[in-house]
Amino acid sequence: MEATAPNGDRSLQLGRGQAESGWQDRRMVSSTTTASWVRIETWLAQLAPRTFAALAPPADRSAIAAAEQAIGQPFPESLTESLLRHDGTGHRGLLPPFWSLLDTAGIVDAWETCTRINADVFGDEEEGEPDGEDGPWWHPLWCPIAADGAANHLVIDQRQHRRTGRIGNADHETGCSFEPQSMWTSFPALLEATATALETADVLDGCLPVVKQAELHWEVL
Repeated sequence: MEATAPNGDRSLQLGRGQAESGWQDRRMVSSTTTASWVRIETWLAQLAPRTFAALAPPADRSAIAAAEQAIGQPFPESLTESLLRHDGTGHRGLLPPFWSLLDTAGIVDAWETCTRINADVFGDEEEGEPDGEDGPWWHPLWCPIAADGAANHLVIDQRQHRRTGRIGNADHETGCSFEPQSMWTSFPALLEATATALETADVLDGCLPVVKQAELHWEVL
């Protein structure tokens, strides 16, 4: 279904009739990181080719190893798997509403910058309950995976607690928060939720996927 955006641009909002083209059949694949990437790539290649073309080639394993050494911790297995498929998404937003996946160098840069600022400004401030929904401003055991261009990051929480591996929103002004929804429980869960929202045109975290000028955008509802 086509609609005209407020600024006059032609935009494409995908309807639930997409199932007739076979998109929903792919929902039965296993929910691994690679399987979700295949679904996302297939959708982008057909409906948002400019976003698809902006996906980076795979990262080198040596670059990943060097990045892990730089931040003093191994990457989560799912992040390594993702980087070996695409070393980030450039400045194109892939995750709702405005998140672009960082490349290997960007992960190190974000981690080093935030760790340095946290040490200078907050020092040894108590972090509270590690598995609570409100975190500190930053923690060195967080691994940044995405940025919104406004100094905020999505992070994978690698602190050891019952919710290890969850995704947090590290806001540069208010600190990090962890939402309880299932899409934020892990990086694979986030990729799978994104793939499903694209294929079904469902709202994800208050955002609807639309295509404008062959690029994926997320319309905030």
